[in-house]
Amino acid sequence: MSNALDMGDESGLDPVDRRIVAATQGGLPLVARPYHAIADELGLAPADVMQRMQNLLDAGAIRRIGAVPNHYALGWKANGMSVWDVPDEHVAEAGHMVGALEFVSHCYRRPRHLPDWPYNLFAMVHGRGRDEVAEKLVNIAAVLGDWDRGHDVLFSSKILKKTGLRIAG
Repeated sequence: MSNALDMGDESGLDPVDRRIVAATQGGLPLVARPYHAIADELGLAPADVMQRMQNLLDAGAIRRIGAVPNHYALGWKANGMSVWDVPDEHVAEAGHMVGALEFVSHCYRRPRHLPDWPYNLFAMVHGRGRDEVAEKLVNIAAVLGDWDRGHDVLFSSKILKKTGLRIAG
């Protein structure tokens, strides 16, 4: 597992904020007190680092700080993006219902590309194998009921490293 810093608009950062972002954009240190470690590295007070990072979050310069699990290392080797054809007038409600399922890591609406791509609701499902993912899709279909006008699943074939915006130190 690593920690992620997802950058929004980095324009207008003062030099100290830029140093903090540069020190954290590759992930927070995996120690008991990561903000103290960053403060030590930059010669700042820990309270100042924490306050500045909160200010950056509040201003939208940082969108989120969160843990990013390595699903493969945790034994979740089947990663399937399920795609669903849901009536447009129900897709927002359907998305909330599917996104609330504990086994769905993220769920969102995407435009259809007819006639080849009728799907407008996407939900990522992880499992220890493809059979487990398939069982979870049965659960999603049950939640959607008649709103499920068709679905498919696209399994990951390789791991891609995800990173947010990077700025120079």
